[in-house]
Amino acid sequence: MNIAARPGDQGTTVPFTVVNGKEAGPVLALVAGTHGMEYVPIVALQRMRTAIDPATLRGTVIMVHVANMPSYLGRTIYYSPVDGKNLNRVYPGKADGTISERIADALTREVIARATHLIDLHCGDGNESLRPYSYWITTGDPKVAQTGREMALAFGLDHIIVDRGRPVDPAASAYTSNTAITRGKPGLTTETGGLGRVDEESIALVDRGVRGVMRHLGMLTAGPDPAGQPIWIERNIVIRAESTGIFYPAVERGHTVAKGTVIGRITDFHGRALEEIRSPFDGEILYVLGTPPITKGEPVAMVGAR
Repeated sequence: MNIAARPGDQGTTVPFTVVNGKEAGPVLALVAGTHGMEYVPIVALQRMRTAIDPATLRGTVIMVHVANMPSYLGRTIYYSPVDGKNLNRVYPGKADGTISERIADALTREVIARATHLIDLHCGDGNESLRPYSYWITTGDPKVAQTGREMALAFGLDHIIVDRGRPVDPAASAYTSNTAITRGKPGLTTETGGLGRVDEESIALVDRGVRGVMRHLGMLTAGPDPAGQPIWIERNIVIRAESTGIFYPAVERGHTVAKGTVIGRITDFHGRALEEIRSPFDGEILYVLGTPPITKGEPVAMVGAR
């Protein structure tokens, strides 16, 4: 998929694969590489491309291998190096906008419009140490939300965030999966892996999860069983830095913390203390920065609670 050049950028490409099954059925879109340093889903889909057998597939799988090629090639976290925007905040995009907005527009028109279901595959960004979890988005049509819940269970991660805060306006959907949901198509966002690493355990979680959803949707006759008793995260907060400097984590991903527990500290570049970051409530560390650079306003950690 080519994104044409415009004044200010050279355009880009979005590599994708379409696997058509022997029988008609659901059209499942799988999106990887929304953030360029989230490598686990990218590698997982590359392997899945040749592993899915059309002869045993009912329906169609659309795999977007690297949604954000400028960020991938530029090795940037969060934002595109071309326009400084977060692709996962600009949906449904603009046909005449910046490079990130044009990517979002193309994916909305060419992928999401054709899909019946969508999974947006993420992991912790290049600076984030993250324990696996999914987002179940509850806003919008209750039937769509219910199917999204079933997809989250079928994906099989043992922590599921109950996300009630997504926009409901299709013209301001912001996020990839929410763009599908606001258009009446069940969607799911997953997080597995992080810190710019490619590890087999995280790749296996993606493969297992996608196959679990495909089995649930009737696209495959065999696949893993749904999650037994996941932990439903009813409350979560992303804690942001109030200072720029060097971050020193005091906890690790998956740690249980009490209200007031020190999550990390920020110093200036000479080592003088600037900020001590504490948990605002009892909960679990879903992710925490695992690298020193920190800029005021950026995420430091996410804390979740049942």
